[in-house]
Amino acid sequence: MVAVLHEELTGVDGARIGVITLNAPQALNALSLPMIEVIDEQLKAWAEDSDIVCVLLRGNGSKAFCAGGEVRSLAQACRDHPGEVPHLATLFFASEYRLDYRLHTYPKPLICWAHGHVLGGGMGLMQGSAIRIVTPGSRLAMPEISIGLYPDVGASWFLSRLPGKLGLFLGMTGAPINACDALDLGLADRLLGENQQEALLDDLLQLNWQEQTALQLNSLLKAHQHQAATDRPAAQWLPRRIQIDSLLDVADPVCAWRAIAALRNSDDLLLAKAAQTMLEGSPLTAHLVWEQIQRARYLSLAQVFQMEYAMSLNCCRHPEFSEGVRARLIDKDQKPHWHWANIAQVPKAVIDAHFAKVWEGRHPLADLA
Repeated sequence: MVAVLHEELTGVDGARIGVITLNAPQALNALSLPMIEVIDEQLKAWAEDSDIVCVLLRGNGSKAFCAGGEVRSLAQACRDHPGEVPHLATLFFASEYRLDYRLHTYPKPLICWAHGHVLGGGMGLMQGSAIRIVTPGSRLAMPEISIGLYPDVGASWFLSRLPGKLGLFLGMTGAPINACDALDLGLADRLLGENQQEALLDDLLQLNWQEQTALQLNSLLKAHQHQAATDRPAAQWLPRRIQIDSLLDVADPVCAWRAIAALRNSDDLLLAKAAQTMLEGSPLTAHLVWEQIQRARYLSLAQVFQMEYAMSLNCCRHPEFSEGVRARLIDKDQKPHWHWANIAQVPKAVIDAHFAKVWEGRHPLADLA
């Protein structure tokens, strides 16, 4: 099975719409390095093709747009080369972040249909898109704390820009958000029904792409959104913002961890579950989330991806990432043995080292700037 499909559809005025479909539904469309390379190459070609007026990015299967990156092989490479940065890691993260940056800076309307699970690398694709569509069944999350990584793919950028302390909370707990939350927090632009994709595509092909394109496209999306207004789920996280802001009004990540941990027996089941997920996750990740959000407030988008590239390669040098993937996705015993089981025991030097360069000479992503 071809893991990425791409096609061009011709509209009534001769303009063409490019459609990229993630086609690995059995793996919840998790991104492998070859998939990333194919998507990036196709987007580059369409950006330079004057006849392509719009791009739609979607995933096959009912369960997920994209459930993240294919990290099993990456973690195995880390286990095979302990303390080193595997060559696969340098290729994978550079390629993924280049793709995400291309999406963020794409010169044409780029629509992402983000149904079902949208996790990790899937969030990178979605958040880079100009028009981010969710459906009533969408479930978005950055769950890297459970595998000993950290929220990457530009999450330093979009989590640090969420209201109050919600970005910090979602990064430290991996808590999922629904379609209403995504709209409330500025992580999605439109809510459409699960079965509206083909109708939207048909209408896009009917547009006159020669004049007032932005006006026509906006009117079309508003009309489709109106049809799905009654399917909007209840908000989860914005109503809890005041409580979370107060909870995380602390001086350091150790205090933040302990504040969230106190919620594990809360009568609020949503908060209790978030706390439990964090407590089963990597304390090192919690430190990295705190630090990346602090640093990203003053960085450009290109600088964010450059910072995350260093962080990701350094995560491959430490045991937490490969151990987390082993426990969650390979052996599936759900019992990771974290190197630092207590958040207060993680040395500051280890945290700082995650932001240091691990390559010679110029930054491999220097050209993004």
